[in-house]
Amino acid sequence: MLKLYGAARSRASIIKWYLEELEIPYEFVNLDMQSGEHRQPEYLKINPIGKVPAIVDGDLKLWESGAILLYLADKYDKAAISAEKRAEYYQWVLFANASLGPGIFIEANREREMSRLMTPLEEIFAKQPFVLGNEFTVADAAVGSLLSYIPIMLKLDLSEYPHVLNYIKSISERPAFKNTIGAR
Repeated sequence: MLKLYGAARSRASIIKWYLEELEIPYEFVNLDMQSGEHRQPEYLKINPIGKVPAIVDGDLKLWESGAILLYLADKYDKAAISAEKRAEYYQWVLFANASLGPGIFIEANREREMSRLMTPLEEIFAKQPFVLGNEFTVADAAVGSLLSYIPIMLKLDLSEYPHVLNYIKSISERPAFKNTIGAR
């Protein structure tokens, strides 16, 4: 069985959400970060950087939330997809981790980046319910999780982006979201 290593208030909740969307059974191993469990030799064999999340799936040990999401999509998503569609998934997962997260959650970047990041998302969600169209994908787990954290953690005014707000509301009503990120 796939093992997911994480901690409270970590990106492991994003992986949990996507695993539940895919209906993949997994064991969650909650590491006590305060006591340094993530720096113990046993865990460092899984992730030598000592951060969470990480997974063990058979012989594979993988860390970094974006890499884990993409691996899960490649291995477990039931939809057959082309290399081109897969590249779009990669683009959005990398965007979430490299641009959206730092642009919104690092306060020094927020004023400069907020409109630049949110305006295109507003335009996308004005036309379609999910990042890549009419179906929930790994792109939504990556982008949607970060967007959903804005009202939870930052309490920013997103009234200028009503379609983004509608998207956040829509994904937060998904049962897998409610059982994972929404349960916090």
